[in-house]
Amino acid sequence: MRKYEVVFIVKPLEEEATNGVIAKFENLVAAQGGVIDKIDRWGKRRLAYEIKDLMDGYYCIFYITGEPKVVNELDRVMKITDEILKHMIVKEEE
Repeated sequence: MRKYEVVFIVKPLEEEATNGVIAKFENLVAAQGGVIDKIDRWGKRRLAYEIKDLMDGYYCIFYITGEPKVVNELDRVMKITDEILKHMIVKEEE
């Protein structure tokens, strides 16, 4: 099992909708056999540059332990989810 750090930015939405998007990814990780060690919600922040005509976004970080297939599926789903502006997955050093 490896440790990963997943950073993603959600479009600025209503609080319920934002929580729904985050919950969707929490459930996806659990369904793939991964474990979320910690969730760090930074909240709504101003973006450094405009992304898809937006200047704000909701930042969230997942610290995950799991097999590579977990992050592969997470990456695939994040790429096709319209509510995600940007995401990045990094394998932590051992």
